[in-house]
Amino acid sequence: MKTAPTNTGARHPFVFVNMAMTADGKIATANRAITSFGSAHDQRQLFTLRATADAILCGARTVEQSRTLLGSGGEAFCRARLRRGLAPHALRVIATGSGSLDPQAELFRHRFSPIIILTTGRAPARKLAQLRALADEVLVCGELELDFPVALRWLRAQWGVKRLLAEGGGELNAALFHAGLVDEIHLTLCPKIFGGRNAPTIADGPGLGGLAEAEDFEIKSIRNLNGELFTVFSRAKTGPTTRTPA
Repeated sequence: MKTAPTNTGARHPFVFVNMAMTADGKIATANRAITSFGSAHDQRQLFTLRATADAILCGARTVEQSRTLLGSGGEAFCRARLRRGLAPHALRVIATGSGSLDPQAELFRHRFSPIIILTTGRAPARKLAQLRALADEVLVCGELELDFPVALRWLRAQWGVKRLLAEGGGELNAALFHAGLVDEIHLTLCPKIFGGRNAPTIADGPGLGGLAEAEDFEIKSIRNLNGELFTVFSRAKTGPTTRTPA
């Protein structure tokens, strides 16, 4: 287990988020029974983006509920990574502020690439010991909440992570947005309605207090493929726009 230094001397990686969302803004049903609903095209988009990343970041609950392995998606995508000068599989990074993570999660049964766990000082010693047995490295970064700026700079300095793909869930994304770390969003809009006031969105957590605090992005591209919209947003180069109330 390591404790992150406050200053690694490195910049944070380029961070890009990839999510699929229903037409009413949900990334899963309220009971989390449905967490995957995109088409085969969306699945291919997922692996295409993973093929460009040095590391994939995911929250603990997402790892448990989706049973994701955070893998490359097959030989073709592994070859694409090798052509870019990357390892066949991305580094796998799991975030859990409390240190709570199911040791029986499917991801831990497949050791094709290193697994790093990010946690905080509020993780009990018993859970830290369990995490150390599961992962290749455990990093404590923050006392009560995960300090993502420090963690991401550490990932770049210690593991050479220049491109980091974040795959949710909503609270993890919200923390990255709040810290101003997200450079690009890849969002698949699926023609479905889930409803549910408690159904998760791409950015959950406590939310913002006012419009002035919003993170601004610009539309980079929109593509319609068999009824799904594949959109890309990049961080706005200008400050927030002041609007006159209607």
